Amino acid sequence: MTNEDALKKYDVKKYRTPDGYTSDIAIFTIMTKEAESYKKPVMELKLMLIKRAATNAEGHPNIEGDKWALPGGFVQANETALQAAKRELQEETGVQGVHVKHFGVYDRPGRDPRGWIITNAHYAIVPERHLMHRQANDDASEVELFTLEEINHLALAFDHEDIIKHAVQAITADLLQTTAAKNFLPPTFTYSELQAVLRTVTNDPVITSDPAFSRKIKSLPFIEKLDGQTTTRTSKQPTQLFRFVEMEDIIKPIYSVKY
Repeated sequence: MTNEDALKKYDVKKYRTPDGYTSDIAIFTIMTKEAESYKKPVMELKLMLIKRAATNAEGHPNIEGDKWALPGGFVQANETALQAAKRELQEETGVQGVHVKHFGVYDRPGRDPRGWIITNAHYAIVPERHLMHRQANDDASEVELFTLEEINHLALAFDHEDIIKHAVQAITADLLQTTAAKNFLPPTFTYSELQAVLRTVTNDPVITSDPAFSRKIKSLPFIEKLDGQTTTRTSKQPTQLFRFVEMEDIIKPIYSVKY
């Protein structure tokens, strides 16, 4: 029996299809909270959210209107969920050229008041410069960056609280199991500058303890000590400078942190 024969016997009405298929995107950045001369920097993780417009294009009340949400929208028939994620990100926030990665599918019954809606979740963590020209468009009335603490006090749409929690886990793994932290550092950096980036996602004493991390950084094979090169950016006393070294194989987790 060929596929053509099988399709003649196939009754599509026997199976209900979802009411919609969407993509959502969690875009994170790391920003300097405090950067005073001769002091260690303090950095914080932020997530870009949109505020859903109160009314839709037809002027009718919007589903979950006036709530904060991840950028996203419906996947079109001629595109993949990843393509839709990139398109919706640009349409709603003006942000483009970001390498996003898929991390989850959300299909819990009742997650969306519009019906049986399945969403694919994507994420990225990028330097702030990629988000500088963000601007609310399309279904978004506002677009802002929030700390995780600030997000705890926002009214979030759909099941985005769960999606955000899992997205944080994904970028935590990236920062602690890859060399992604170098995207938020100058080419040469002190141990406390790298420490400030990693502390945005972990409270592990291996990283938060100054003496422990100062010793740890000197033993990491993908970080090179620059002999004779120091700075007073983070201390009144000259502090050793380091740089990342490209490596093909990295043992995970690279900072020996459990999370």
